[in-house]
Amino acid sequence: MSGPRVVLAPDKFKGSLTAPEVAAALGVGIRRRAPGADVRAVPVADGGDGMVEAFAAAGWQRVEIDAPGPTGEPSRAVYAMRDETAVVELAAAVGLVKLPGGRLAPLRADTFGLGVVVAHALDAGAREIVLGLGGSASTDGGSGLLRALGLRLLDENNDELDGTAMDVVTLLSRVAAVDRAGLHPAVARARFTLACDVDNPLLGPAGAVAVYSPQKGADRHMMVKLEAALTHWAAILGTGYAEIGGAGAAGGTGFGALAVLGAEVRSGIDVLLELLEFTALVKGATLVVTGEGSLDHQSMHGKAPVGVAAAANAARVPVVAAVGRTMLSPGEIRAAGFAACYPLSELEPDAARSMLTAGKLLERIGERIAREHL
Repeated sequence: MSGPRVVLAPDKFKGSLTAPEVAAALGVGIRRRAPGADVRAVPVADGGDGMVEAFAAAGWQRVEIDAPGPTGEPSRAVYAMRDETAVVELAAAVGLVKLPGGRLAPLRADTFGLGVVVAHALDAGAREIVLGLGGSASTDGGSGLLRALGLRLLDENNDELDGTAMDVVTLLSRVAAVDRAGLHPAVARARFTLACDVDNPLLGPAGAVAVYSPQKGADRHMMVKLEAALTHWAAILGTGYAEIGGAGAAGGTGFGALAVLGAEVRSGIDVLLELLEFTALVKGATLVVTGEGSLDHQSMHGKAPVGVAAAANAARVPVVAAVGRTMLSPGEIRAAGFAACYPLSELEPDAARSMLTAGKLLERIGERIAREHL
């Protein structure tokens, strides 16, 4: 008789462990307590940083290329590819984590490097591009992405604007028209999916500037300028696109992709689970284990663990969560689809020590999960 089959599908513990590292630690603990268990690691992400590595862990080809970072400096970026589908992660190309020395650049950072990565994937034969939007350093309305793919931004004299010679506000404010004739020829034949966990519009109190630009270093004066520049940019490409939920994702990158690339917005975790054929992976499993650093009310809005729980429940497989901490009540945890939740904070109440020793704590959690559920 074969042993119990366990699928480990955690997201990262931000600032502590990557999703593959979380899965590995849980696996050590589970196997220690249940040596006969068949443990399968399927790390996940919700569209932000870690998405490419989740696909690489699942066997997709990991492609590493040279691409400009968020402020134009030479850098390395990575995407995942299988057959004609490419998964491109904004954070891995032009995210906050790619800023030199971590120095914020709210008016200089853009998404040009992301477009370089997308163009490389198209040249490699990709006809379905999944853009993981999250962790961006910029608020450029996707203009950099589109310029890298061949969109020409023209001023009132019909001359092309040099996006490398001016900041984002100046660039967007001076655009009078765009020329799509030079767009990468494969754009018209490709399908673009925006994988993100936010539904913000481009503009207004819930928009890209108001909600996200402060964490990218923008002060109130900058925010006023950025909002005006994006409002003008929206008028050029189409204000209707600006109102779509997700247009404000990644500093308005969602808007640019919607307006010019014909992209579709979808939940990041839903896209990931579909491409990883998660339903087939968990069919007949004994248990699914997921988790993230903090399971809280924000997790209810498109975050990875709740998406995993929904998929596991649909397959009639019990699912538990291993998390750094939880802000949810037992009733809320059950309502989210979890049979149980195991926070590291119960083992180590000090948050700093918990983050430093998360791997060992997760091994202990793995042992407990095996003891109680296998």
